[in-house]
Amino acid sequence: MAILNTTTAKADNTEAGETAASLDNSTPTRKLREKSGVTVSVIVKKAKDEAPVTPTKTDIVLKKLKSAKGVTIQVLMDATGWQAHSVRGFLSGTIKKKLGHELLRETGKDGQRRYRIVEAKTAG
Repeated sequence: MAILNTTTAKADNTEAGETAASLDNSTPTRKLREKSGVTVSVIVKKAKDEAPVTPTKTDIVLKKLKSAKGVTIQVLMDATGWQAHSVRGFLSGTIKKKLGHELLRETGKDGQRRYRIVEAKTAG
């Protein structure tokens, strides 16, 4: 909590180098009167609502690609709501090029193509 002296508009103990002039009206403050008669403003920081973080579509696709059996285009389409060409473009552009994962494509006994990420083996 940062305490500001409102009589001099100088920060006594600020966390991010804020001064009284840099605080806008939307910043919640609480005025307190100390025993010495000096009025100070205390910045009240509200705790962020701790909502559970929903995984992104990238997280969902990566989790499915890391499975040992791999995943088909259809499963990725169902998980993301994308069309087939969008899934293939995401695999090529984001998974391979941007994130740098090695993507392995295998055809199973059922004739379905399955994609999976090849885990990097550590030297040791």
